[in-house]
Amino acid sequence: MKTIRIRAFTLLCFFFILTLPWMFYVAAHYLETNTFSFAEDQSHNESLQKHLTETIRLIESNTDKWKEPNWQKRLRAKAGEAKMDVVLLSASDQEMYRSNSDSHRAFASTEKFSIIEDGQLIGKVVIYLPETNTIPLVAMFAGLLLAIFIFAVEMRRYLVKPLERMSLAARQIAAGDWDVRLPDSRITEIAEVRDGFDVMVKGLQTSNRKQVELEEERRFVIAAVAHDLRTPLFALRGYLDGLEQGIAQSPEKIAKYLAVCKEKSAQLDRLVEDLFAFTKMEYLETKLNNVTVDLTSVLRKSIESLRPLALQKNISISSQFTDDCMINGDTHLLERAMNNLLDNAVRHTSAGGEIVVRCYIDGSKVKFTIRDSGPGFSSEELQRVFEPLYRGEISRNRLTGGSGLGLTISQKIMRRHGGELAAHNHSEGGALLTGWMPVNDSVAAV
Repeated sequence: MKTIRIRAFTLLCFFFILTLPWMFYVAAHYLETNTFSFAEDQSHNESLQKHLTETIRLIESNTDKWKEPNWQKRLRAKAGEAKMDVVLLSASDQEMYRSNSDSHRAFASTEKFSIIEDGQLIGKVVIYLPETNTIPLVAMFAGLLLAIFIFAVEMRRYLVKPLERMSLAARQIAAGDWDVRLPDSRITEIAEVRDGFDVMVKGLQTSNRKQVELEEERRFVIAAVAHDLRTPLFALRGYLDGLEQGIAQSPEKIAKYLAVCKEKSAQLDRLVEDLFAFTKMEYLETKLNNVTVDLTSVLRKSIESLRPLALQKNISISSQFTDDCMINGDTHLLERAMNNLLDNAVRHTSAGGEIVVRCYIDGSKVKFTIRDSGPGFSSEELQRVFEPLYRGEISRNRLTGGSGLGLTISQKIMRRHGGELAAHNHSEGGALLTGWMPVNDSVAAV
């Protein structure tokens, strides 16, 4: 929709207010005279003034003949030439003569004066002049009123009404009603305010929706953390009570109880550490200590740190790396992300399985993939695998399920580095995690 500036709108309105009365005046003049020329009006006024002067002179010089019929006929003829009506009144305001027996016209102007001789009032004279510009002037005044009315209607339509609707919308939003519709306007400034208001409303809706989602996520995290902390704590307390009560009397049984307690403590430590890392990534938005990093070195370091765990399950880890996989990133966070991804692959790969790690440059991106020979993801897991504290196992067994935050933290680390992490199932079976980050500027320039 085309719009117009308020300054141009105002000038057009004033031009309309000035033009419409003049159009009405010209139209009325044409209907009365059958011509658009105004030169005849001037000559007509001059002729009328001449006849008026002669008539007044005739009346003043013949005060003694006011009642004579012949003189009255002469006066009637003189007044008729200019289409004037003459009324003569006595000193006592009694009508002595009227040139036209009909009542004078409603819109005619009048000339009134008194005749005085030797200080004595002789009589009074009233002259009704013919109509000249009365009808055009009335038409012009009607045109002015119509122009003002149209101006007021358009001003309300394009200025006042949109502002009133925006004011009402603001009150609706304050009351919690987001379903507001803002009116259109052909005034550019009002349209810009409307667009800005619309952007503000959408931003507030998005902010409110995010706030609701964060509140739901916070409640879920609190409930999930309470559940995850309770299980190992309950088991830990049970075994410690058994040691305290002397249930485990043999060295072998005591060693078994202590091993279980150590395992549960390690689970608690890992859960607390993951929760702390998740909180930092989600809410604290810690600043990245960016340096030039070779992603292949980070992956090799993570593979070596998890190789002992893989050997316990007889899992082989192979790698396929290309040179110059350089990125800008925080080494500590990248190592944590890769550790989480490889740890997830090792825990979900069956004994005797295989894990393949690849890293290569694809255009302006450094990509990596981690494929395992495990069962892969179910359709539900593919949709929720990156949700905080989500674990696919119904039993929520930490021996395979982990803390439920590893993949979430890894994805957030990738996004903090301007990249992305996605989960898939490989065509030949097993899970496939694919990630990428922007290549280092110096490498991209080469």
